[in-house]
Amino acid sequence: MARKFDDYGDPSYRLGVGMMILNAENKILVAQRLDTKGPSWQMPQGGISLYEDTDQAMLRELEEEIGTRKVEILIKSKTWYKYDLPSGLAEHLWGGRYKGQRQIWYVLRFKGEDKDINVHTYHAEFRDWKWVNKDELISLVIPFKQKLYEQLIHDLWPYVLRAIK
Repeated sequence: MARKFDDYGDPSYRLGVGMMILNAENKILVAQRLDTKGPSWQMPQGGISLYEDTDQAMLRELEEEIGTRKVEILIKSKTWYKYDLPSGLAEHLWGGRYKGQRQIWYVLRFKGEDKDINVHTYHAEFRDWKWVNKDELISLVIPFKQKLYEQLIHDLWPYVLRAIK
């Protein structure tokens, strides 16, 4: 059954998923965007196709963006998080249809080895990747996503701490 935009809220936000991927040391995977000149680091994320649920979209996006699905779900947010794009970017991205994204976020435990991660996929979006400490995350990300990432750390990290005990 096809979903309707009003099933998920404001249609001016593109529906998506985001992935906070943790390694064995609880460092977070960030990747550097290919389509920008600056450092532009972010956690993997992507849109939800019309006939996908959020879990299907998350797995597809993992494969498309980092070349692997070797993860275990630790947490799936119950809340939809959103961010607004800068107006100049919103005019050009996705045909100007959206002012930002509305996302379900996953915290995932990476179950593979670093060599399993490949950002040079068929439709590559990233040029590089690395593991960072939680405290480094906010300072690395593009400014318009910083507030979102602060909220994600605030809301989801306490569950990460419980999951690793």
